Amino acid sequence: MKSFKSSLSFVTSGMQGKKNYSEKLFISFQLSDRVSKENFYRRLGKTLDLQFLYKDTRELYGKTGNPSIDPVVFFKLMLTGYLENITSDRRLVEHCSMRMDILYFLGYDIDEQLPWHSTVSRTRQLYPTEIFDTLFNTVFTMCVQKGMVAGHTQAIDSAPVKANASMESLELKKPFQSIERHFEIVDADNQSTAVTVTPPTGLITAPQHQLNRVKKYQDKLRDNPVASVGASHEKAQLVSNKTHYNPHDPDARISVKPGKARKLNYHCSMSVDTAEGVISHIQADFADGRDSQYLPGLASSVQDRLTKNELKLTDLLADAGYSNGYNYKFLEQRNVMAWIPTFGMYKPGVEAFSYDREADQFTCSMGKPLPFKALEYNADGKPMKAYWASRKDCMNCILKATCAPNTGCKRIVRTAFDPEYQRAYIRQHSRRGKRMKQVRQSTVEPVFGSLVQYYGLNKINVLGKEGAHKNMLMAAIAFNIKKYLKMTERKVPISATMEASCPSKMNNMLVLRLF
Repeated sequence: MKSFKSSLSFVTSGMQGKKNYSEKLFISFQLSDRVSKENFYRRLGKTLDLQFLYKDTRELYGKTGNPSIDPVVFFKLMLTGYLENITSDRRLVEHCSMRMDILYFLGYDIDEQLPWHSTVSRTRQLYPTEIFDTLFNTVFTMCVQKGMVAGHTQAIDSAPVKANASMESLELKKPFQSIERHFEIVDADNQSTAVTVTPPTGLITAPQHQLNRVKKYQDKLRDNPVASVGASHEKAQLVSNKTHYNPHDPDARISVKPGKARKLNYHCSMSVDTAEGVISHIQADFADGRDSQYLPGLASSVQDRLTKNELKLTDLLADAGYSNGYNYKFLEQRNVMAWIPTFGMYKPGVEAFSYDREADQFTCSMGKPLPFKALEYNADGKPMKAYWASRKDCMNCILKATCAPNTGCKRIVRTAFDPEYQRAYIRQHSRRGKRMKQVRQSTVEPVFGSLVQYYGLNKINVLGKEGAHKNMLMAAIAFNIKKYLKMTERKVPISATMEASCPSKMNNMLVLRLF
């Protein structure tokens, strides 16, 4: 036992330590001494100038009363939340109060109380969307001046973002011309203006042919004993945006991704520059709309922003969800090359029929013409060109039993934008078209993944389309400013490092180079 103690004293050195902590009051303490010069938020504070916000928000406040939150502090808090992937205002304030570098970025000392989370929420509702757009434009212009934006090629895509609403809270819409609606309007006219009328979001405004289509689909689901993919119960199958809405957030819409359950979402559309992956535009839309219907507004906004920065848009990349005859024509009129694949059901020609573009007519295998006869419109209002042969030619044809068995003559209906579709189809199958598809997939899709995973765009925690748009703008601003700061990190050249550490070695290397 004695030998064990002697060997233990040989291994250990000194006596056991015990830290006694008692909080001290420091007379001299500065945050700037505790935040390194290479710290991200210190560099961000020096890079991003937000003084213009005082002028843009001055008209939103009164002349009397208690001072509200500083607009610069508010937007710094918002930016910090998306940089730290925190979407809760309460958690954001708690997180910032524990970080010295963030306090220094916000302009607060360690003994100062940060704004209440409720103040942050009310201020977000107070500020209009234009102020958020101005901040986005400011950061985008900084990226342009840094040479990070080429402008000529933009890739666009969209994705649903979960809304702050539940499918369990859906309610049935009332018919627009119902008796209940009539009495509500009469009561509002007879009584004071304080009487509120049911908003249009709670009324059925869809045309009858769309309601018939929904009813046909729901009848098919009832007759099918096997539940559809992603549907957890019968209620999830038999609801539609045409007949149901969520009173908690009427702007949220039902949508579904393949293989996932139906949810109330917002539609996020985004454009990314292919040079360095800078987001050039982002917007919130209703989730029940198609991608193709949002392309004209999206392309116009991108083109206007690039023009203000003296850049020109020449090529636009998108997936087949944006395929639309009007979109092809719209982009051609703006001198923009559309690298958008045609949708799967489109066929470049009609089997067994040849087309003469000059005469604008088809010819069947028996040599009979089918000239253009009329411009028609389908149920969705899209223009269609109708071609048909004469009844005399078809009635005496030996192929009538297989070509036009149920009609008096053969009839062909094509979209009025068929020439635009043809040009898009040729581009799609060209060598450059396949390369553009790879560029789009490697540009915009990773950016969407980053926003969802690391920049707080996994869910919209506010209500309304305008609030969702503000959230998406702030996520894009955080993404762009972080990419900007990464580009500003200039590595010291190896020659300069060697010269500073060992000037004699550099001189010897120069002598060797001379010989």
